[in-house]
Amino acid sequence: MSEQIITLSNKTVSDPAEYGPLRDHGPLFRAAIEGLESPVWFVAGFDDCKEILHDSRFIRDQSKLPGAEGPSLTDEMLEQVGMPREYFKYFGLLGLSDGEEHTRMRNVVARAFTARRVNALRAGLEKSAADTYAALAAKGEGDLIGELGYPFTAAAICELMGVDEADRPKLMGWIMEFVSYDTERLVAAIGNIVDYYKDLIARRRAEPTDDLISELAKPGGPDQDLLTDDVIIAIFLLLTSTGIAPPAHFLGQAILALLQHPEELAKLRAEPKLLARRAVPELIRFATSVPTGGPLYAAEDFEFRGCPVKTGDAVIPSLLGVNHDPRQFPDALKLDVARDMGPGVGHLSFGSGSHYCTGAALAQLETEIVINTFLIQNQTMELAVKPEELQYFDVPGKGTALGALPVRF
Repeated sequence: MSEQIITLSNKTVSDPAEYGPLRDHGPLFRAAIEGLESPVWFVAGFDDCKEILHDSRFIRDQSKLPGAEGPSLTDEMLEQVGMPREYFKYFGLLGLSDGEEHTRMRNVVARAFTARRVNALRAGLEKSAADTYAALAAKGEGDLIGELGYPFTAAAICELMGVDEADRPKLMGWIMEFVSYDTERLVAAIGNIVDYYKDLIARRRAEPTDDLISELAKPGGPDQDLLTDDVIIAIFLLLTSTGIAPPAHFLGQAILALLQHPEELAKLRAEPKLLARRAVPELIRFATSVPTGGPLYAAEDFEFRGCPVKTGDAVIPSLLGVNHDPRQFPDALKLDVARDMGPGVGHLSFGSGSHYCTGAALAQLETEIVINTFLIQNQTMELAVKPEELQYFDVPGKGTALGALPVRF
């Protein structure tokens, strides 16, 4: 294992082909990420990453480390984008907790994602996708991220939470401003989101309805010792920030992947039954929506598969890297809509273990409906620009994301 420190740019982090030589450095490799002060360990091997995600010697809450001092990586990233410190408390609530605290918080968040709630969305989302296709086809062109991805994913997560339909466009707009990562726009957006949720909590306490917001905000509930207003706001911010922007951009990436692999798209159109069972998991693997997972910290000194880690060392899972590990996936850099990943989930796009993404079923449903509507039921859409003309933007510490997907019909 080399002690060399490798500098990772956002472009490198988002290129699965770059991880081949990096895996040669061992189960972990030391890396410096643009914008972060301290080097971290990266893991890009599938088996290595899965073991780390299940290893109790790695924890999420940096403040719980013996002798912990200084900012966490999450705090560094928030500072990098100019986030005012007063808003730090709303970030990382679920992803940066451990043990019983995490279990209780996860159980609260999971109330929004029961199988019954998610399955009940299907008919509405199918109509939404069909209506969006019809509108875009009528004008002959469109941007599938701004005009499909964001409204579609915002409608889904807001319906699960119980956000009033009239409020959804402005909440979606604030999220779009937030992910601009322009400091002035970002700060204004997060202020608007927090103020909105404070007002919504007060309204639901005064006039409760049958939704998740009312359930969490009602006084005297079983989790009232946990659910302060700040915690409720953090939960709602988590659901809307992760439930709108990442899947909106992923849907664009998934459609782009199929448009750039016409032989795989033809295979899927010839055998549509592959969609939910094989193609959706493969697209989620291939176009991993979030290139890197949240940081984990070594809670003690030990050796991980021969690599010495010290207390406090941060390890970042490269979800994109592990999802393109050829030791796990033959021809890992190729899209194969008929790929059989075996039992279980097969990929690590949603993590693994106790921190497995609570919104995984919703993401799979959204992908299935959009691909079916835009590329299987309807077959006239094509990319409106050359692939090299597509625009990507930096996500600080997380790689790059597709900014728009112009298509014509």
